[in-house]
Amino acid sequence: MPDAPTHLLERVISQRVTLVLKDSRRLSGRLLGVDEHMNVVLDEAEESTAEVTRHLGRVVLRGSNVVVLNAPQGATGKSA
Repeated sequence: MPDAPTHLLERVISQRVTLVLKDSRRLSGRLLGVDEHMNVVLDEAEESTAEVTRHLGRVVLRGSNVVVLNAPQGATGKSA
């Protein structure tokens, strides 16, 4: 049976991830945590739009606003 999305994300805790939100904003930061609703906590977060990039610090994002979560390549692959 495939891993649940939250279990896959637990493998990249403390690593830098990039999120795309419903309103097309991009946030990147170090993943501190995730829950069963896919709510995420990012540290050292930065928000990027077409016009500006700004430092946000620590943020909590509601999972329903996240469209894409990019993790480091190979971080979610299955280990032997």
